Amino acid sequence: MTQDDAGRGFSLPVFQGIRPLDRSGLGRDVLAGFTLAALAIPGTMGYTKIIGTPVITGLYTILIPMSLFAIFGSSRHLSVGADSATAAVVAAGLTGLAVRGSNEWLALCSLLALMAGILMFAARVLRLGFLADFLSRTVLTGFMTGVGVQVSLLEVSGLLGLPRISNEPLRQIVHDLQQIGQTNLHAVAISLAVLVVIVGGRRISDRIPGGLIAVVTAIGVSWALNLDARLETLGAVPSGLPTFGLPHVQWSWPLIQKLLPIAFACFVVILAQSAATSRSYAAKYGDRFDENVDMVGLGMANIGAGLSGTFLVNGSPTNTAMVDSGGGRSQVAQLTTCVLVLLVLLFLTGPLAYLPTAVLSAIVFLVAVRMIDVRGMRQIFAQARAEFWVALLTAATVVVIGVEQGIILAMVLSLLDHVRRGYRGSNAIIAADKKKKGWQTVPLSEPQQIAPGLLVYLFSNSLYYANAGQFAEEVFHLARLETQPPLACLCIEAAAIGDVDFSAAAMLRDTDTLLKKQGVRLVFANVSGALRGQLDRYGITDLIGADAFYGSVHAVVADYERQSAAPKEGTTGAMNGAAPI
Repeated sequence: MTQDDAGRGFSLPVFQGIRPLDRSGLGRDVLAGFTLAALAIPGTMGYTKIIGTPVITGLYTILIPMSLFAIFGSSRHLSVGADSATAAVVAAGLTGLAVRGSNEWLALCSLLALMAGILMFAARVLRLGFLADFLSRTVLTGFMTGVGVQVSLLEVSGLLGLPRISNEPLRQIVHDLQQIGQTNLHAVAISLAVLVVIVGGRRISDRIPGGLIAVVTAIGVSWALNLDARLETLGAVPSGLPTFGLPHVQWSWPLIQKLLPIAFACFVVILAQSAATSRSYAAKYGDRFDENVDMVGLGMANIGAGLSGTFLVNGSPTNTAMVDSGGGRSQVAQLTTCVLVLLVLLFLTGPLAYLPTAVLSAIVFLVAVRMIDVRGMRQIFAQARAEFWVALLTAATVVVIGVEQGIILAMVLSLLDHVRRGYRGSNAIIAADKKKKGWQTVPLSEPQQIAPGLLVYLFSNSLYYANAGQFAEEVFHLARLETQPPLACLCIEAAAIGDVDFSAAAMLRDTDTLLKKQGVRLVFANVSGALRGQLDRYGITDLIGADAFYGSVHAVVADYERQSAAPKEGTTGAMNGAAPI
């Protein structure tokens, strides 16, 4: 049952990207589907060059996976299909496990799609969608830029009509320079013509299907001039529907272990990129969007890809933008594209045999160049210099070492960046604001007592082993200050402390002991129920007393001022009248 349907009876969680059907926009969605087909068909064929599978498998990534996501996903806008980033991860990861382009290679690609689909289902069950948040925008920009540089360098050989001898971009570009004298001028001419048509068409209008025009024209010219005798063409392309079944591999646990890191890397890219794309378009149009439902849709799409003999699919920002620019506002556009691809598979694969491979190289080259986010890198450099070097390191890792290593580094650097920013909080002192007759926060370097002999220390993070030292250092600094009157009580404002680990608990016990030796009492304000339970378990409550916990800083100040005045009335001066939380 979807959130919208809750309380209105049971509804199957399907076609959420279409329901409710906007009849007035149906024609617009269908036209957007034609636009997507015109642009995506040559694009998906180009992706097969990156991943090293037959051209027909590119069309298969549209037929079954896109339709499955349209049925089981929640986003009205996300377009699922072949993607250069995941294609590059797969191509790099499978190197050495099979001969590129062989049946075994294709079977491993399909198996990876199945594994990615299973990981999506597992993520849905275990609620692991938060993993997408561990790829920061900074490192994701660097990662995509690195992939763009890597893929574009690898396609230079195709533009020049030279053989591909490696999936390592630097090694391949060195080989291209060494063999520059063997350049095929026919391939260069075709490549330049394709680049001019696509780039020129895009400058005139985003709706001009420059890729489709280039493909159709190149097929016609190749057939008329017998270019297959002068440069490499695709050759015979099988027609008809894909065959369904499990990939033909030697099933074994060692094989699964080898493929699991590659599948996980792809899973993270799919999760992060798809969620970001869906989120942005849902916000743009005010549509509902459920990441958990989308994980099911993406899982179904990749299961469908694996069982139909093709490779991984991803939420494509490029295809999604194509549908949006064409006026599409629901998954009806994607289903229209699937119908058109079905017609191509049944009736129009014959002419593809005449298509020069240089055309696909040019298309992939342009896709890769668009992935190089120079503007984004410049923005990071200008606004966050330290994060720029993180993004640059990620990009360099992708180009020099590999895409799989790049995505792992991207996750690690994102986590380190989060820890670097979060573990040392911007702590402060809560002091009296005489002008406004209230309270204010002041820097630790300029501490002010909120009442004579009382300091309130605001700690802005959970307490754990990494920042326990900072906490102790700052508390002891405050306790050693020479103030008039001397410090008698130190209150920890704990509203932001959500958790205390074992190391931090040991530090708190030591801190209380040392403060007592200096005649300073330690108390807490705004302790949550969960945190209080932890402090009880660690023995801290028994150490400092149950009356050392207050519901607010106001209660601390009021009780302290009352107890400070108590000696005049013949009572003790200790703070012992607080009601425990």
